[in-house]
Amino acid sequence: MAAPTDAAPSPKLHTRLRLWEFADRYLFEPVDGLADLLLSVSRTNGSMNLVEQLPPRGPSTNPKARIVFGVMGVLKLAAGSYCLVITDRDCVGSYMGHAVFKVTGLKVLPCHTASSPEQKKMDKEFLELLDAAERSIGLYFSYETNLTLTLQRLYDLGDKFKALPLWRQAEPRFLWNGYLLEPLIENKMDQYLLPVIQGSFQNIHAEVRSEKVNVTMIARRCTRRIGTRCWRRGADPEGNAANFVESEQIMQSKGFTASYVQVRGSMPFLWEQIVDLTYKPSFDVVRVEEAAHVLERHFHDLQKKYGAVVAIDLVNSSGAEGRLYKRYEQSIEPILSEDIRFIHFDFHKICGHIHFERLSQLYDQIEDYLKKHKYFLLNEEGKKTEEQTGTVRTNCIDCLDRTNVTQSMVGRKILESQLQRLGVLGANDTISNYPAFDADYKVLWANHGDAISTQYSGTPALKGDFVRYGKRTTKGILNDLWNALARYYLNNFADGTKQDAMDLLQGHYVSSVSRDTAVPGKPGALQSFRVALALVLCAAIFMMVSLRQARNDLRHLVVALVCALLCIGIMLYVKKNGRKFCNRPRLFLSRH
Repeated sequence: MAAPTDAAPSPKLHTRLRLWEFADRYLFEPVDGLADLLLSVSRTNGSMNLVEQLPPRGPSTNPKARIVFGVMGVLKLAAGSYCLVITDRDCVGSYMGHAVFKVTGLKVLPCHTASSPEQKKMDKEFLELLDAAERSIGLYFSYETNLTLTLQRLYDLGDKFKALPLWRQAEPRFLWNGYLLEPLIENKMDQYLLPVIQGSFQNIHAEVRSEKVNVTMIARRCTRRIGTRCWRRGADPEGNAANFVESEQIMQSKGFTASYVQVRGSMPFLWEQIVDLTYKPSFDVVRVEEAAHVLERHFHDLQKKYGAVVAIDLVNSSGAEGRLYKRYEQSIEPILSEDIRFIHFDFHKICGHIHFERLSQLYDQIEDYLKKHKYFLLNEEGKKTEEQTGTVRTNCIDCLDRTNVTQSMVGRKILESQLQRLGVLGANDTISNYPAFDADYKVLWANHGDAISTQYSGTPALKGDFVRYGKRTTKGILNDLWNALARYYLNNFADGTKQDAMDLLQGHYVSSVSRDTAVPGKPGALQSFRVALALVLCAAIFMMVSLRQARNDLRHLVVALVCALLCIGIMLYVKKNGRKFCNRPRLFLSRH
């Protein structure tokens, strides 16, 4: 679709900048051929303005210079301001003809001078968190097109909307650096305002019966309740669900473009799972009386954005997960209608660990819904001939492993129906009849699930071998074991700091001069798991040594007994006070 003549095109974003580090400021000089003013950011207070040229340089002023690929934004805290810049990028494909890049290097530039000891201490605390922020993964951007909106939404908004600067087009839910861009927006730095999403972006190209087929997968992570696996569960009082991700599958063939959108997200009521060193911490439903209201808010928001919703709940029917399922079922019952459906499918009971082909039983329950609400389709002339009027919302506990297997099944069925409609596949033909295409499509969804899982849990998705190869494998089961152990370690000993970094970058924790500027302190040494483990090991060693010598001197038997009691005592204390030994967020308090 060509832009109308009365819609002035938005200014192009800078694709390459030379960063000059002067003693008093950072200067960003465009080196992409677009004539423009230079962006100047003060190293004293983070203030910014546009300047016409570089200051004179001489032997006494020899600033460092390096190439960067965009300004992510500016984070303003009580300790000072920090500028985030993209230092490296990889082109990962194209989206409707426009290049898409993945952020592979991120750098934090301090824009203040810490003078007092208290400020220096705060600066050190925040820099530790921003070190974690520099390791943020799954960030994607385009200099030319809007990645935050689905194809259908972008089409419906029209050409006049697409003539706006990219940051003005962006969907706030999926704009990962929305909070960081606020200082640049206030200063009207349009050509430096680069929208970034967190999620996943992959393309595959195949040939099916002499027809070329391109499939693109985009994941867009919602920032409203962004976080790590065990520190962000359920929904907030506004109905924003944790690990909420929009997955759009785009197919192009024979001049047609089709798109299908489905979503995942934590069970949308108030519940949490606070780590306490146990392998599976208990689930706690918080403020039970508000569950139905919070859930209604969530589904009302989904209806406004996607139309009808079928909610697929994959958790166990019994045990701890069963209690959550029953709360979900009871809370959603008052709003069930033709446009809001609820299906519980006990994935583990029905499919076990290897029989994932039994997901066909679930498809039989939603087939009529999928056919009724269709998908988005543009013909060869770029005109809309079909519209998606409803979505599938899938969840398990983490909305990762079982969810990805299920979503890949739905995506496959939709893609087959699209290709059959275009005549690329025969009426009863399936993707699995074309081994090369089938293999690539499985890898596409496996990579999609791994990316979403790594951002939330720190490891690739479990059960990924079925998505990747169509069956469970011994190697896949061993990988699942390793990833499960890695998740345990990260959840208990690393994710608290990661959660704080996320909250800072999203503006969920606002540090300002008018507020208490102290960063919550770290746990004391006595609450350190490493100290406890070291004491247990030392006591165990002394016990073993004493037992060996006990035959010569009974006093060693007494020492061994004392060491054994010390080991038991420390382990019981750690077990009872497990939460104190975990890496907890310092900018976030549990609802307990």
